Amino acid sequence: METVRAAFRDECVRLDGILGAVDEADLDRPTRCPPWSVRDLVAHVSTGAGRLVDMLAAPAPPRAEVDAAGYFGIAKFAPQVDAARIDSARREARRPADAAAVAAAFSAAWRGTDAAVAAAPPGRLVRTRHGDAMTLTDFLVTRVVEVGVHGLDLAEALGRPPWLTPTAARVVADLLTGGRPVPAAFGGDPLTLIGKATGRAPLTAGERAELVAAGLRRLSFSA
Repeated sequence: METVRAAFRDECVRLDGILGAVDEADLDRPTRCPPWSVRDLVAHVSTGAGRLVDMLAAPAPPRAEVDAAGYFGIAKFAPQVDAARIDSARREARRPADAAAVAAAFSAAWRGTDAAVAAAPPGRLVRTRHGDAMTLTDFLVTRVVEVGVHGLDLAEALGRPPWLTPTAARVVADLLTGGRPVPAAFGGDPLTLIGKATGRAPLTAGERAELVAAGLRRLSFSA
């Protein structure tokens, strides 16, 4: 748990710093997740980063039924689910009026989650909004994925180099590889693997074959 929590904190602190430097024009930039602008995507990430506050306030399910990889099942990215996700983020994005408010909303969301996780008992189970029963640790892994991978999208939209932190990169890469080393075809580099395995960078035919041969997980993940 502590490794995953550190990765979540590290990635959120890094994004906090980035958002503290954006302006109104930056918030209106398009992203690779159409129809979202930067403002919309940050609203989506803020909502995701803050979900555990309510989840931990609710009763725990009796047993875990889904792990972190299983959470990214294709059903969560069916057209009707994606449409609701897109509309929700765009509605939420209209609330903060300026760049400072956008940054403050994200900071409040992730810090609320971090405090709730710190107060949770060992072995705590949670139920997601999709109805999945999971361990708290596994769900927190999905939050690292959301903040980290969408951080790659935000970096691209803002014209910045990727800022994925080493701790978050390791958690996401371990999810993709099942804890095995990153294959040599990807230079042994977690960032390269993550970008290619999540569709954020193009895959060559050889790299695609390597993903299959190595049995690497391909997560269903909204663009």
